[in-house]
Amino acid sequence: MSSHGKLWGIGLGPGDPELVTVKAARIIGEADVVAFHSARHGRSISRSIAAPYMRPGQIEEHLVYPVTTETTDHPGGYDGAIEEFYVESAAKLARHLEAGHSVALLAAGDPLFYSSYMHMHKRLADRFDTEVIPGVTSVSAASAALGVPLVEGEQVLTVLPATMGEEELARRLGKTDAAAIMKLGRSYPSVVNALKRAGRLDDAHYVERASTSRQRVLPATDAAAEDVPYFSIVLVPGLARVPVQQRGEVVVVGLGPGDEAWTTPEVRTALAAATDLVGYGPYLDRVAVRPGQRRHASDNRVEAERAAHALSLAQSGARVAVVSSGDPGVFAMAAAVLEVAAQAEWRDVPVRVLPGMTAANAVASRVGAPLGHDYAVISLSDRLKPWDVVAERLSAAAAADMAIAIYNPASRSRTWQVGAMRDILLEHRAPDTPVVLGRDVGGPTERVRVSTLGEFDPAEVDMRTLLIIGSSQTQVIENNGSPAVFTPRRYPE
Repeated sequence: MSSHGKLWGIGLGPGDPELVTVKAARIIGEADVVAFHSARHGRSISRSIAAPYMRPGQIEEHLVYPVTTETTDHPGGYDGAIEEFYVESAAKLARHLEAGHSVALLAAGDPLFYSSYMHMHKRLADRFDTEVIPGVTSVSAASAALGVPLVEGEQVLTVLPATMGEEELARRLGKTDAAAIMKLGRSYPSVVNALKRAGRLDDAHYVERASTSRQRVLPATDAAAEDVPYFSIVLVPGLARVPVQQRGEVVVVGLGPGDEAWTTPEVRTALAAATDLVGYGPYLDRVAVRPGQRRHASDNRVEAERAAHALSLAQSGARVAVVSSGDPGVFAMAAAVLEVAAQAEWRDVPVRVLPGMTAANAVASRVGAPLGHDYAVISLSDRLKPWDVVAERLSAAAAADMAIAIYNPASRSRTWQVGAMRDILLEHRAPDTPVVLGRDVGGPTERVRVSTLGEFDPAEVDMRTLLIIGSSQTQVIENNGSPAVFTPRRYPE
């Protein structure tokens, strides 16, 4: 093996020849053979970067890709054509190495980071002495061009290929603090759609040919899809520490009913982007602490004051997330914020609402589909509306034979309403009507039980319980040894 030449994987950096490392420049100049890739047009970006360090008389091995798109008449299709090319290219380099020549195989960026070099490395490194010289990646160059910290502190950076597909891109963008999306080209429209779906488009930046004389930096929304080259990248910086805009906003978010897995990627993104979190203390406790993010906890009974505080923060430039459990539009903070935002002093503050899974849907899912047909959602609390109104609505929903989801059924100071509700419903429903009692669903003390309207005990119901009262059509069946409840979608004639 000592009589063979050595294979060098040369990282050239992102494009500027001055970003080639001292060691890479030395090895390029010393190598017997300089190898590089290009498309059929023959213009090699790697060779142009290395040119200042090459010397006369060196052997040049030009490895020309047979295809650069999925279109090919090769009998094995695109994958077959590329595999054949890699095998033939490795054989060419092996002949030089067997002859005792040192081979410098050029790679833009870093040789082992989305690079063509790795395909030769896998085929030759077990047969020949091999050394890889790392290079500055395009992610680092693009971040420098942008001039904004990509990640700080405990933030997580995710590097994604644009070719992985819109749905998967959106899912991963929604779960990370910061992202770099590479290999853009023809995939750019799906990248933009994924950014939009994940709520990250406004914070995304397009960087083209970083570190070169043709470098361009634009908001991702301003890049023309038809002009996006393969050597471009989208950066989504970690948002929690990015300086806030002069004009802030309020985003009202729903965490879902308890389980962290039920918080949507869109809501997670908004929470990560916020400079300030506002909400009822126990709900804020469900949100992970982020460095530099301010928290403003308050009692559950001061919704208007909480909304005004959030709007005031946003008016001074903060990006505020108002946190609700479940869905913010269902007996939660969205209505309270918008009601206060309607006042003249707050009308210039943008307010957005991001949905969350509701407690009714979470409880229903635990037993099947009791809300499978028309249903009503009623809060039993008479703190914000008279009991007479509550009673009228219960009676009307029961008379209409709809299933009913009951929120806020009881509290330490409100205990009689559950019994009163049962009495009203029994005027319209049979005692064997199915009732689902779901407490802390998605939380550590979850408990779900199926009973009947005539048998369930109001004493076992508290503020953390949600009730689902079936209609006349709701059925209870046994499924795998447990009760399952459903309301058929078809109503009898």
